[in-house]
Amino acid sequence: MSTIIAVVVFVVAYVLIATEKVPKMTAALAGAGVVLATGVSGSADAFFSEDTGVDWNVLFLLLGMMIIVGILRRTGVFEFVAIWAAKRAKGSPLRIMLLLVLITAVASAFLDNVTTVLLIAPVTLLVCDRLDISPVPFLIAEVLASNVGGTATLIGDPPNIVVGSRAGLAFNDFLLNLTPIVALELVVLGLVLPWLFRGSFAVDPQRVADVMALNEREAIRQPKLLIKSGVVLLLVFAGFVLHSVVHLDPSVVALLGAGLLVLGSGTPPKQYLAGVEWETLLFFAGLFIMIGALVKTGVIDWLAKVAAGATGGNALLAVFLILGVSALLSGVIDNIPYVATMSPLVLALTHDIPDPAHSEALWWSLALGADFGGNMTAVGASANVVVLGLAARAGAPISFWEFTKKGAVVTLITVLVAAPYLWLRYFVL
Repeated sequence: MSTIIAVVVFVVAYVLIATEKVPKMTAALAGAGVVLATGVSGSADAFFSEDTGVDWNVLFLLLGMMIIVGILRRTGVFEFVAIWAAKRAKGSPLRIMLLLVLITAVASAFLDNVTTVLLIAPVTLLVCDRLDISPVPFLIAEVLASNVGGTATLIGDPPNIVVGSRAGLAFNDFLLNLTPIVALELVVLGLVLPWLFRGSFAVDPQRVADVMALNEREAIRQPKLLIKSGVVLLLVFAGFVLHSVVHLDPSVVALLGAGLLVLGSGTPPKQYLAGVEWETLLFFAGLFIMIGALVKTGVIDWLAKVAAGATGGNALLAVFLILGVSALLSGVIDNIPYVATMSPLVLALTHDIPDPAHSEALWWSLALGADFGGNMTAVGASANVVVLGLAARAGAPISFWEFTKKGAVVTLITVLVAAPYLWLRYFVL
């Protein structure tokens, strides 16, 4: 009975989120309330379990970075970058999109993709406002790029941290194995974007002339605060990159950075808390509890075992199946809990494959499928949810289906490009 309740609640909530009949935060919290009230999950499962509960690391990472970004916004640095990017692109919306996509992808490889979109989204909103064009295509393109670019490293996308921990893979292993395919995927993405967002690049020439006449240096309002914020950001970024050395989770690093900046800047609580996307954080909490109910009742484990058991011991078939299933399921149930559930089964599969290159390919197929699959729907990855929240707050809401129609196309293309890479690199060359 618990399994039925968990599945029905998740499906109903997902339909409500997809159709936008009610706000997504309301649907997620209501679904979480039902699984808790019916006893499918208890308080220990929802709030204290790493397997079935709220991922506090994700929530506090978001909270810390939102506070930092909120204080940083007061310096005018986002206006500076927006004007700089627009001028370097000669005011062309398409060139601006490609430039911001490249910046987002590269930054996502060395930060986590959520942090990157939190930093890039305000710049995007400002430059689009200056040019009087819709920011929606730009924001969607940046999220897609963040999920692709974040695939390149251990810290770029949260599922990679899970894969690295389970498989014993280091930062350099991800760089050597995934960076080549990510670079290729970004080239493909750059070629696809003009077609995917065709009709979105018309701009008033007078607006372009106005932007080109601006002096970006005049946008900096508080130079001293900018210096303090820059120092704190560098420390936070160093903490992210040196995760294996300092042994501090990204969430702890983000909270420490936020606290340091709050103390150093003297910003009143009302100002720095105003930048926190509380609806996004609560949506995540509800979503984690609902997915935790699926994990507890064995639904996700059953799905993963069915996928893994269908390989019949064939390593190449296993790689392709894991890649495809991971992309599909990660787009529907969020890639973090999916990878956490699937990784023990992949580990078991590697024991039955004698060739080290073939067994390692299973891990890379899991990482690629989960990371690229996160682009498939509006709730497939944390970065997607964050940007949708920022867009709604800025008065440019992105609907579930508007995102998903673009994201599903990119997911299909990136997975199709990844498949021959895995075959050639680990089974042919």
